[in-house]
Formats: sequence, C-alpha cells, structure tokens
Amino acid sequence: MATEPILAMTGAAFVPRGHVARATALADYWAMTKPDINLLIAVTTATAFCVAARTGPSDFPWVRLLHTIAGTLLVASGAATLNQWVERRFDARMHRTARRPVAAGRIEPGRALLSGLLFSLMGVAYLLVATGILPSLLATLTLLGYLFLYTPAKRATPLCTFIGALPGAMPPLIGWSAVRGRLDPEAWALFGILFLWQFPHFMAIAWMYRDDYDRAGYLVLPSGPARDGFVTLQTLLPLVLLLPLSLFPALMGEPSLFLGLRAFLLGLGFLYYGARFSLCRSPTTARRLLVASIAYLPALWLLMLLPRG
Repeated sequence: MATEPILAMTGAAFVPRGHVARATALADYWAMTKPDINLLIAVTTATAFCVAARTGPSDFPWVRLLHTIAGTLLVASGAATLNQWVERRFDARMHRTARRPVAAGRIEPGRALLSGLLFSLMGVAYLLVATGILPSLLATLTLLGYLFLYTPAKRATPLCTFIGALPGAMPPLIGWSAVRGRLDPEAWALFGILFLWQFPHFMAIAWMYRDDYDRAGYLVLPSGPARDGFVTLQTLLPLVLLLPLSLFPALMGEPSLFLGLRAFLLGLGFLYYGARFSLCRSPTTARRLLVASIAYLPALWLLMLLPRG
C-alpha cells in the first residue's frame, strides 16, 4: 500500500528508510565537528582545569568543569565545521578528506555555514555566562585565529604549522582561566607543551599525506631540497624543547620527583620516535611518530593529575 512505510534493509533487520536517512544525516553532522580532535581538546581543557583547581574532591567545582568542557567543545565544533565549509573545494581534491560531509556534497555548504556559526556563537556565549569573560575571550581568539590566520596560511606558507599551533594550544588557557580567572605561569607552561607537541605530530601527518596536500595546493611543506631539512627541524627542535618544558609542571606547588622523572622518560620516548623519523623518513617511521604523539599527550596529562609523591 502507498501508506506503508518504505523499508530499507540494514543487516538482518528492516528499518524505515526515513530513519536511515536521518541517522546518516546526524552521523554526517557529527563527523563535521571532528569528534576525534574534540576528544583531545576536551581532555586537555579538563586537565588544565583540574590542575588549576588543586582542591580536594569534596571541594572540586564539578559543575563548572562540565560547563567549561561543554562551551569549549561547542566552539571547537564550530571552528571545525566552518573550516570544512571554507576548505570544501580543496578537501575534495585530497584522498584523505574527500569523503568529509561538505566536501563530498552530503551536507550543503549553506547548512554547514549556518551550523558552524551557531556552534561557535553558542559556545562563546555559553562560556561567557557559565565561566566568565576570560575563558570566553580566549575561545573567541582561538576561533578567529584558526579560521582567519591558520586556514588561509595553509595555502600561503609552510609556516602555517607555527601559525596554527598558536590557536591550537589555547585549550589549557581556557581550562585554567575558568578556575582562576587569570593566566598564571603554570598555564603558559601547559600552553607551551601543547604548542610544541603539535609540530612533530603534524610533521608526521604532513609527510604521510604530502602528495595529497600538494594535490590540493596546501603549502604545509616546502617543495624541493628544502623539504627534508624543514621536516627535520620542525620535528626535532620542538621535541628537544619539550623535554625541559614538560618538567615545569613537576615544579608547580610541591616539587614531585615522581612526576618529573616520568615526564622526562615520556619525552625521551617521544624524542626517540621523532629522531627515527628524521633519520629515515618512511611510512612506517611516520606512522610510529604519529602514534607516539597521540600516546604522549594523554599520558603526560594523566601524570599531572596523579597524586604527588
């Protein structure tokens, strides 16, 4: 009958096709916010918040923490969505990004623009009301820096990694300021750690997908003979600087030999994979460096949250 629902087969079950379409659309909107990156942002923001709080569990501002994470994730989702709207034509040229919802045409550009603006404005307003002026201002600067500095810089200069690492390192400042209402030296140390971490992390990605980036016209790496030296410098120098800087949190409050030693060992392991990649660039060494970078940061944040001893 014409009034019967049209069914689509999913596995062994029959599901109304309209439900499948809605689920697919929701999945595309979810993917457009880059949830994998948002998870890292949430963990980093929460870590800085918890380190800044320095109180017992009974006094811990759990509600404020949730507000901070929610507002930050809304802004991050808006930035990711607007970035994909801006770069949709270039993303379509890359194998790595061609299946993104906007680049693939599954979400109309107008809807992506509207969603990105709504996420961003809601996040900034939410942080302003729930956590104060400074976190909201820092989130706004992050958004503007990502969209108006980093995004166009990728097509203009290989220094785009440095430019993008500045807004990329802002989540610890947002988390810290949500507790203290100011930015202490410890907050800037966390900012510095995340800033330096981004270079080897992205160099691994840029080298693995260098042909893709070249095809899309992104100048994330220089061309010609300068490329190898550029990759080596932007991999090893930040890793060497990261070793002493990662010790700074161990000196906050009561100095902790436990934290300092383990942070140093983590840094040495990260440096090892960076050196392997710099000495012998291959898909294997690049992927191992990428995995090491993904493991390093949460491990370091976890060390900072452990009891001192």
